[in-house]
Amino acid sequence: MAAVIELTGLTKRYGATVGIQGLDLQVESGEVFGFLGPNGAGKTTTIRCMVGLLSPTSGTTRVLGLDPIADHGRLTPQLGYLPGELRLYGELTGAQHLAFLGQLQGRPTPRRQELCQRLELTGRDLGRPVAEYSHGMRQKVGLVQALQHDPEVVILDEPTEGLDPLVQEAFFALVSEASEAGHTVFLSSHVLSEVQRTCGRVGIVRAGRLVAVEAVAALREARARRVRLSLPDGVDHGQVPVEARWSPTWSGNELRLLVHPEELVAALRGLLQLPVTDIAVEEAGLDEAFLAFYRQAEAEAEAHRPKAPAWGAGLPGDPREGR
Repeated sequence: MAAVIELTGLTKRYGATVGIQGLDLQVESGEVFGFLGPNGAGKTTTIRCMVGLLSPTSGTTRVLGLDPIADHGRLTPQLGYLPGELRLYGELTGAQHLAFLGQLQGRPTPRRQELCQRLELTGRDLGRPVAEYSHGMRQKVGLVQALQHDPEVVILDEPTEGLDPLVQEAFFALVSEASEAGHTVFLSSHVLSEVQRTCGRVGIVRAGRLVAVEAVAALREARARRVRLSLPDGVDHGQVPVEARWSPTWSGNELRLLVHPEELVAALRGLLQLPVTDIAVEEAGLDEAFLAFYRQAEAEAEAHRPKAPAWGAGLPGDPREGR
């Protein structure tokens, strides 16, 4: 099966600044794919290349086999897009926005009424100027316009920003239904819990480079387990056999650790030699897995970074030469 989204060597530079560098990624039909990274990592730059708002410096972008820039007119009706910084016209009503954007999409909008109902946009809401809307109301309009034409590919940048919990539940249901219908959802977010809930795979970007692509379940399984031990009063914390890589923290007499699965049994054997009064072992969430990838990437980058010479070392007249 051909990939619905295919990025090959995708690079975008802004002068001397690198937005993204050599990004290779494939997303399949029916997949809900999460795109993770902190601000400035390159998420939005990647998305803007995917929807044709930016032209790559090098590399290629294909969505449904089409070039987002050269084939923009053919791709637009099949694509739903919610930008991370949604800009609306304050003087237009919500209904006017949806009608206008539907015309730009170049395709009938059979789902508009259903989506407004499910996302709690009433007729009264839609009749008001957007200038009177809260941030959450604007976000609802953005979600409706991205989905109203039932597109084959949906690209969402921080989609739950400003939504209340009940509307978030409706959004999660819409994402699940889109996947079940064979549509592809590309979801960029910094909210790890929503990615863990909705996505089958995630890509993690750091400083413009793709650090890893993993199944959410595998990402979680391959990383640390949370271990909590309670010890009685009087135990010398400094004598407890823990490794620094387990990120030990104390809260009173409770010790908390993050232990890699391969070390877990051996670690517990040592720890249970102590007078433990309670113990719990839990599967780490995606947040710990995500942070572990970043710690690993930072360590690898530091290991490969050229060491700067000491000041004056090797320069003519350096008194250390010849010693």
